[in-house]
Amino acid sequence: MNWIGCCVYLFFFLNYVIADERLSFHNKPNPLPGGAVTANWPRFLGPHHDGTSKESKLLKSWPEKGPKVVWELKRGETYAAPTIVDGRLFSFDLADGNERLECRDPETGKLKWQFKYPVEYRDRYGFANGPRASPVIDNEILIIAGVTGQIRAVEVMTGKPIWHQDLQKEYGYELGFFGYGPQPFVWKDLVMVNVGGSKNTKGKRVCVAAFDRKSGKEIWRYMDEWGASYSSPLVAKIRGKEVLLVLAGGESRPAKGGLLVLDPTNGHLFQRFPWRADKFESVNASVPVVIDESFVFLSECYGKGGTLLKFDDKLNAVPVCNERLFGMHWMTPLVIKDHIYGFAGRNKPDVQFKCARIKDGEILWKDDMQYQQNIQGRDLTLSFFRGSLLNCDGRVFALGEDGVFAELKISPKEVKVKSRSQLFVAEQSWALPVIHRGLLYICQHTKGFVDNTVPRIICYDFREVE
Repeated sequence: MNWIGCCVYLFFFLNYVIADERLSFHNKPNPLPGGAVTANWPRFLGPHHDGTSKESKLLKSWPEKGPKVVWELKRGETYAAPTIVDGRLFSFDLADGNERLECRDPETGKLKWQFKYPVEYRDRYGFANGPRASPVIDNEILIIAGVTGQIRAVEVMTGKPIWHQDLQKEYGYELGFFGYGPQPFVWKDLVMVNVGGSKNTKGKRVCVAAFDRKSGKEIWRYMDEWGASYSSPLVAKIRGKEVLLVLAGGESRPAKGGLLVLDPTNGHLFQRFPWRADKFESVNASVPVVIDESFVFLSECYGKGGTLLKFDDKLNAVPVCNERLFGMHWMTPLVIKDHIYGFAGRNKPDVQFKCARIKDGEILWKDDMQYQQNIQGRDLTLSFFRGSLLNCDGRVFALGEDGVFAELKISPKEVKVKSRSQLFVAEQSWALPVIHRGLLYICQHTKGFVDNTVPRIICYDFREVE
């Protein structure tokens, strides 16, 4: 081997050694229970794009300190949750001036490969400078969207780059309040992206575009004055027809945005429904929720709140009800039968867990979700605040934004906490928990208040013990 080959080998060797110095393996997980239903988790809202999974035979109860930890991985700055398919877990973060994509073994955390590229970004409000969007896995291709609007496709097996779209350079995208946030959506041979490019002389911009999933070539574009929001696009069936839903709305004066209903094959507009607070410093971030192929629930938390749209056979939409006090900041609410549940409110003090009846939007109950926790000898009153909800096999789990994890029993009458653990005490735990083959993955995004913990992914053994 010549000296150049030695240098290349040494570079990759050191990268792998440093990467796995961040990994701590604690316990081997229990065997997967016989007959357990498992499912991949290919994007941040899971296999059904709504925070639900059919995973079964999960822990019925766990110790006060939480389930058994299998492994944990120190990470850089990020709000991205891991995604997992067929024995490969993907983590996306910012470290040493690079956005870093890692492929790891979901049961051991061991590194398979790493891909990174330099970025320069500083959050103007002091939040994390890393990526917001989770990796999207689609068969042999993985798509990432970085905080500066870098859309990249790589090979799932190797991390080899396939194509790259720079939304700032190619479309004039201007970084929003918190950088670029929406996750792309892969549908058939297309990658749907909320571009939010700069305006031209007619006041329009490339609002949404579809790229070929294999080459990155633009296939179609939709022009609008609305910019890129933080809400991820979604292809879903409405009235038996597959449509692309984009809750758009970038940084503009006056603030503008709302729901776009597009034909995913060509970008043709079916419906355009304004839904955005009139405050300049406001965002649309919660993903639209499709209910029974006839209704779509939209929400924001800066003034307008939530609305339920009803679609007819021609994809015309009319609001059935509006409820200003049932607006989610970014979480995706859960629909269970005829009711919808979510953590509604803008900031920590004003957030409540609420249940609303779908047919008329009436709020049936609200709960501050406060609890007492002893931390280093002090009895503190804490809350779930802007939490997230995960529905597995009919069981509902919640992660509070300061690190509390619980199983909830919810109904149109009330909410009860069945089990609760303070996994850590750290702010901004905003990523939805991930469940895969009975293992639970939870992200801590900031340093711990009462210990030396740092941002990390923690893998818990959540398998039922037979």
